[in-house]
Amino acid sequence: MAESQPAQSRAAESVGQRWVPLVGLLALVVWGHAPLLAILAERWWHDPQYSHGPLVPLFSLYLLWRQREEAEAWWGPPRWGAALGLLVAVLLLRAVAGRLLFHQLDAVALQLSLAAVVLGCGGWCLLRRSAAAIGFLIFMVPLPYELERNVGEPLKVAATVGSTFLLQTLGQPALRDGHIILMGEVRLGVVDACSGLKMLVTFAAFSVGAVLLLRRSRFEKLMVLLGIIPIAIVSNIVRITATGLSHVYVRDPRLLDFLHDFHGWLMMPIGLGLLALELWVLRNLVVEETAEYLREPLLPTGLRPLASGGTAGKHGSETSGE
Repeated sequence: MAESQPAQSRAAESVGQRWVPLVGLLALVVWGHAPLLAILAERWWHDPQYSHGPLVPLFSLYLLWRQREEAEAWWGPPRWGAALGLLVAVLLLRAVAGRLLFHQLDAVALQLSLAAVVLGCGGWCLLRRSAAAIGFLIFMVPLPYELERNVGEPLKVAATVGSTFLLQTLGQPALRDGHIILMGEVRLGVVDACSGLKMLVTFAAFSVGAVLLLRRSRFEKLMVLLGIIPIAIVSNIVRITATGLSHVYVRDPRLLDFLHDFHGWLMMPIGLGLLALELWVLRNLVVEETAEYLREPLLPTGLRPLASGGTAGKHGSETSGE
């Protein structure tokens, strides 16, 4: 008992020496980027396209929390030289971001600041452990306006073409005129809000989070990432098609407004359902080779290996190896 108490006190002192500077420096980084965080919070609150933003830091914290049992292996020799180099890059990025009013660049500076603090306190070991959590924070940052415009236009075209085809398949006299779908007296416009960009951004965050959490092969994870855009487009096509059918068969304006919002809400469950279906298909499609299978030699049918190095046939006859 007398020996265990000094050991416990040394362990507690070691934990304090590690965590107190790290937490203090991280708090200083958050304080230094408070104006950026205020801008992001306002965007999360007023822009439905980025309403998932507050969940991103919480998920990053969860990525760290799920590794808590291996906390002793997190720490390595501090690398203050590399950390100072990152901080110099942060200062340059923040200067350019302030000059251009480019908040996305300031957000990258925030991530580099976090990486610098981690690198200085826990070295490369701690940075490797926290890299996924720091990188995932990119999903809390709104896309630049030019990127939104350039990505939104092709998404609108894909949604209009796909919805027109699906409506025709369902027996509706649908015709496409630019971003407008004509069905008799019904004119259904695919505006910017219906491009599916919101679904794409949110679903990308969900999919990357799933890749970070699931224990699957690299091939399966790659397929999940490659399926982000197709699944988002398909979900939006289903939403627009359902909205078009509602305008054909429903006449009550209040019910139409409700169905429009309801179909928009259904996009994410549809996307998650397609993601679950994709994971199920991949699980049954990809067969992992076990260590026993890899060690087993390939022999002709009816032969099995012997302990002495020979082989035995179907009737148990032995042939010694020469």
